[in-house]
Amino acid sequence: METGSPHITTEEEPEWIALPPGLLKMRRLLLVVWLGLLTLATGLVPGLLAGPGWAAFAVLPLALMIWGWGMLERNWRSWRYAERADDLLISRGVLWREQTVVPYGRMQLVEVTSGPVERHFGLASVQLHTAAAATDATIPGLDPAEAERLRDRLTELGEARSAGL
Repeated sequence: METGSPHITTEEEPEWIALPPGLLKMRRLLLVVWLGLLTLATGLVPGLLAGPGWAAFAVLPLALMIWGWGMLERNWRSWRYAERADDLLISRGVLWREQTVVPYGRMQLVEVTSGPVERHFGLASVQLHTAAAATDATIPGLDPAEAERLRDRLTELGEARSAGL
């Protein structure tokens, strides 16, 4: 184990790292844009074609937007990861909690991706590929510098562990 790395723990309870708030901001903006457009469409089209009473259908996507606003925060809060001495833990989920354990020695490829919307918000995702497709994992919405640090660290640890096999 390398000393000086603030994120690696050896105690029973790992040091969990939460995702940055930029991911929540990005997801909420996408929610408002898409459901806002749907709200306008479901209000204007029936309202103009069939009469003003039919514009009440706009309430459905509007209600979905309000509900989704809170659900996005709950989902965002559920995501976290922890670097341990021999593996990486990824935890997520609101109703169904899911915890993925990826041993460093099983990692075959660690890549950093960032689409146009993510880049606009200054975010990147780390994708982990292992020998077993079932244990592939992703950590979304990281700061690009943290994503690159994590990629380099995981690659280094993966090479060290697989060389020892």
